[in-house]
Amino acid sequence: MPRTTLAISVLILSVAAAASAQTPTAPGAAETTLRAWNEAYASVIQMAEDFPEEKYDYKPTPEVRSFAEQLLHVTGTPYFFISVCTGQKSGEGPFAREKYKTKAEVVAALKKAAEAGAAFIREQGDAGLAKPAKLPWESETRNALWVWNVGARHASEHYGQLVVYYRLNGLVPPASR
Repeated sequence: MPRTTLAISVLILSVAAAASAQTPTAPGAAETTLRAWNEAYASVIQMAEDFPEEKYDYKPTPEVRSFAEQLLHVTGTPYFFISVCTGQKSGEGPFAREKYKTKAEVVAALKKAAEAGAAFIREQGDAGLAKPAKLPWESETRNALWVWNVGARHASEHYGQLVVYYRLNGLVPPASR
């Protein structure tokens, strides 16, 4: 092989190696799920901290949950999903308004729950989240990864409901400011 061809080949290989070293690897399933989880709960927590305490018991209609009850419902989700994935009942909850009377208590419980879910996802990693898990209302068994993605989506759905509570009170949600 002539020297110039060898030099060009070495140069091409060097550039390719440098490029691949700089290209970040895609996150794994657990990391992607953790990001979705944290983003969903951060949005709900931001609302919980922002919404006026005197409006925490606001209900758009008598048949639906109050703002605080929505938050407490979302608070129970991580513990429920941990139970689904481990087969062991959580010692946390119930998350009733009668027990969590102040905004500070609701926010603290929500933050603790969000971190419990995040810790479980981190501890499980890709291998743990690949284990079979079945939500009680579903007919088929899936895996823990599916369960935790449902959990992130669930928090996001309640975030959307809470946006309505803001708007009906003439308030602008934090993410829209």
